[in-house]
Amino acid sequence: MDFKKWEPVYSEILEDMGFSREEDERAALLLSRMLDPAKTVNVSALRALIEGRGVLVCGNATGLREELLSVDAGSYVVIAADGAAAVVLDSGLVPDIIVTDLDGNVEREIEANRAGSLMVVHSHGDNIDKLEKYVPLLDNVIGSTQSVPLDNVYNFGGFSDGDRCVFLAREFCAASITLVGFDFDDENVTPIKQKKLLWARKLINGLLSE
Repeated sequence: MDFKKWEPVYSEILEDMGFSREEDERAALLLSRMLDPAKTVNVSALRALIEGRGVLVCGNATGLREELLSVDAGSYVVIAADGAAAVVLDSGLVPDIIVTDLDGNVEREIEANRAGSLMVVHSHGDNIDKLEKYVPLLDNVIGSTQSVPLDNVYNFGGFSDGDRCVFLAREFCAASITLVGFDFDDENVTPIKQKKLLWARKLINGLLSE
C-alpha cells in the first residue's frame, strides 16, 4: 500500500469518525516498541500464504456460521476478522491469518494463534490498553496501523477489521477474494458500528472494482 494514496482516505475517515491521528500514531509507536523479534514474523510469511491463491475473508456478521457451511473453506486461505476467528474455530477450521484490533474474543484468538494462525495485530488510538495486555501473549505477530507505517508496523490499507482483511488479501496478490460473514446493512449494531460498516462497504467495493 502506498501511504500517499491511502492518506486522503484515512484523513476523511478520521474526520467522519472523530478519531485522532495523533493517538493512532502513538499506538503504532507503542506497538512497534512492544514487538519482540522472537515472536514476530516477516511479511514474507503473508505473501507465501496468500499469493496466487483463493482467499476466504470471514467477517463476524451473524450469518457467518451458516455461510461457512456453504463453501469448501478448506480449499481457501482463510483470513478471519477479529471475532470471526471464534466462529471459524467452532466450524472445525484454524484460520490461516487473523486480522485483529483485539476487541473481539481474544481468548479464542490466542487459541487459534497457538494452533498456528498468524496474527496481524492492529494498533489505533482506542486500543492501547489491549495492545499492552495481549500482545505479549501472542506469537507469529505482524503489526499494523492505519496511519504512517513504521519499520515493523505496516499499513496494508483498510479501516475496520473486515475491510483490512480484504486489503491484506489484495496487497499480497490473492488470486481471488470471497467474502462470508459480511452484513453491511446490519441494523442491530451501535451507531458508530453502523458508520464503520458504511466505510467498510465503500472501501471494499472500491478496492474490488479496481
